[in-house]
Amino acid sequence: MMNNIVESERSLSRTIFLYIVSETLFSFFVSFLFFFFIFFVNQLLLMAQEILTKRVPFNQVALLVLYSLPSIIAMAAPFASLVGTLMTVGRLSSDNEVLVLLSSGLSYRNIFLPALVVGLFISLLSFFANDVLLPAGTVQFSRLYRRILVSTPALELEANSVKRFKDTVVVTGDVTGNAISDVLILDRTSDGERRVIMARTAELKDGGRQGLSLDLDDAFIQSSKEVSRQDYDYGSSGFLRYWVPQEDLIQAVSSIGPREMSSTDVRREIKNKEENLKVRLDQRYNKALTHALSLESAMRKGPEDAEWNRRANYSLNFLREAGAAEALKNDRSLLIYRLEYYKKFSIPFGALSFVFLAVSLGLLAKKSGQTVGFIFGLLIAVIYWALLLSGQTMGMRLGYSPFWSMWFPNILALSIGVIMGIIRIRR
Repeated sequence: MMNNIVESERSLSRTIFLYIVSETLFSFFVSFLFFFFIFFVNQLLLMAQEILTKRVPFNQVALLVLYSLPSIIAMAAPFASLVGTLMTVGRLSSDNEVLVLLSSGLSYRNIFLPALVVGLFISLLSFFANDVLLPAGTVQFSRLYRRILVSTPALELEANSVKRFKDTVVVTGDVTGNAISDVLILDRTSDGERRVIMARTAELKDGGRQGLSLDLDDAFIQSSKEVSRQDYDYGSSGFLRYWVPQEDLIQAVSSIGPREMSSTDVRREIKNKEENLKVRLDQRYNKALTHALSLESAMRKGPEDAEWNRRANYSLNFLREAGAAEALKNDRSLLIYRLEYYKKFSIPFGALSFVFLAVSLGLLAKKSGQTVGFIFGLLIAVIYWALLLSGQTMGMRLGYSPFWSMWFPNILALSIGVIMGIIRIRR
């Protein structure tokens, strides 16, 4: 009995546990800074540079960058966990510390358990950043960007660009300051009229709460009814003031997709979309059933009845409604929400899946363990990201299962890591 207790105590050392945890956290911190810098430059500096060219105050640009940080943290943490664990275990293996540990009668649990604890901590941190901080940061980002947009109109209307608002499309030519040449505006009025407005030059002004205003020179206007395009009016004016309401601007920049929502909100939205889809499918199926019953009735009555001549029409309508119902099943919007829902869990908890793979690979290091671990970590991160993008693409275009599309890279990393770990332990 005493021998079993001593063996259990020797198989798991608290000192070694804390030592490996501290080493792994340090390597994770270094790797996190590396990935954070990459994502920061790739996603934020380009945006900040574009805004700075419009003379937006630096403090507002800094706030925009701050509100965008949660997405970078959520993405960088899992990859940093992979590289950090590989670097730590690789160094322990190349410095023969793993060999000393095993020679002392301790088991591989002294390596796996600390790595798992750190991986779980990083996964929870990444999930919190993605599920709590990211939606909150997105809300603040949208509010600040709306204030900047109204105070700096040039952010929206650039040279030789096409801008789409709620019911308006603005096509611009060259821009000098707030002066724009060759302006084309396509819009729809509240009473359903479609308008085409052209002007040789325009001056962009800030209308405060009302939005943006365009003072058009040498303007030409054509308007037509929605139901009758042949019924149209046209006119010209030496000066015309055109307003783009602030509500349209806000809607153009503040649309929030499933990526910016919390997992709870995405799940709720998925449920609503599924209910709406079921209602629409039932309507299509009922219409298809009505046409099928009419076709059956016509076939039963035979050529003597007047409905016999309508059988082709009934058949065509049935096929059309049945095809429309099948097309409705592949609701693209619902599919995107499902993919993003599973992605919210697969990426953060990829850090936990990486632990098994990283520890198993790190134990194979013979020399230069940290360098080799860093290189292998980057390579695996690229492969993982490619698999994730491929799964998302196949899920959207080919209708693959959203769960398997997003979780396959994690399951693959976990499976390879477990198999390699078992082989290593049995040696």
